[in-house]
Amino acid sequence: QLQASGGGLAQPGGSLRLSCAASGLTLSRYFMSWVRLAPGRPPESVSTIYSKNSNTVYADSVKGRFTISRDNAKNMMYLEMNSLKSDDTAVYYCTAGPPDIAAMNYWGQGTQVTVSS
Repeated sequence: QLQASGGGLAQPGGSLRLSCAASGLTLSRYFMSWVRLAPGRPPESVSTIYSKNSNTVYADSVKGRFTISRDNAKNMMYLEMNSLKSDDTAVYYCTAGPPDIAAMNYWGQGTQVTVSS
């Protein structure tokens, strides 16, 4: 299973760090992604980190503001979110599997991120 944590309330321009802990999965074997879901908007894969070489991919909406990383020794994944905007408000899910949202094999429990003054 995957368990996301670290969400909360942040002011515009602020920062949050999300964590994803895995049990029963070896994260280093999978593409890992953060997907967010906000009311009235389609699911968005904000970032993916590759399994073999740890290359990273970001959605244009978060490029330059968010950083994805993984710690294989701890079986953890992270999302550092800076310069937060109100549009970043969503439930964030960590996932494992192919980077296509429709093909992701494992989804963790989401964590709510709210950006508001």
